[in-house]
Amino acid sequence: MTTLLGSKLLSADEYGRLDNDGRLTELVRGRVVEINRPFTSHGFYLSRINALLWSYVQKHNLGRVVGGDAGVVTQHDPDTVRGPDLAYYSYQRIPAGSLPEGYWPASPELVIEIRSQSDRWKDILQKVAEYLNANVLTVAVIDPSSRHVHVYSADQEARILTSADLLTFSDLLPGFEIVVGSLFE
Repeated sequence: MTTLLGSKLLSADEYGRLDNDGRLTELVRGRVVEINRPFTSHGFYLSRINALLWSYVQKHNLGRVVGGDAGVVTQHDPDTVRGPDLAYYSYQRIPAGSLPEGYWPASPELVIEIRSQSDRWKDILQKVAEYLNANVLTVAVIDPSSRHVHVYSADQEARILTSADLLTFSDLLPGFEIVVGSLFE
């Protein structure tokens, strides 16, 4: 990760208006940080889980699934804006209808991250903690290298799911389930 733009701390709003010249960045405690663009396999796993999650949420009219590293504000003063691979917002947090402008005022209930080969667990766990502290209820980290899914919630111990286990989000998406191994086929 490379810090850009010198020493001036930016707000989330200022960061959102920046021209990033096509670079993949996040705002971390007021500083713009460049992050590595993931390999193509990352996009494969992301597309797979996105299709499954989006289909379920739409079928049951539960809310919205957002991808493409859309910004989620995880901290204020100084601001941090992370770009999760996927986020689920129920209609209770972001009501149906027109979409809010800018970064959405509520945190998603669910964040899903795909671990890339260049991601260090120390950095992933920092992001997980930020999401949970920002009122995200569940964070799932899909790890293609181990074929495991790590599930974190504020009110439960972390779980590590293996290929034969079912990935569920029963408190958020009742009835949604995926055999973990199917994510990697």
